Amino acid sequence: MSFTIDDTTVVSSRADTIGGTVRAQDGDGIDSLWVAAGSQQWSEDGGFNQVISTRYRLIIPSGTPAGTQIPMSFRARDAAGFEAQRRDTYVVAVP
Repeated sequence: MSFTIDDTTVVSSRADTIGGTVRAQDGDGIDSLWVAAGSQQWSEDGGFNQVISTRYRLIIPSGTPAGTQIPMSFRARDAAGFEAQRRDTYVVAVP
């Protein structure tokens, strides 16, 4: 699984978005993909395709204190039920 993040900051004084791409590949076929940032979640049906590459977009509400690191996680589940997860990044709220 691989991913990109278009911008690693969000503006704390207004609603802002986190967007990017996520890609997963599995010989059994991809059942679904999930992206989470803080309490916001996005998902995509993989249709059991062996490769899926798609864009995601999450809306982050205003009011997150400036300097807060918002953890992000990326998960994919294959047709056999195996899940892969990456939780190694975050975005930062700025004034």
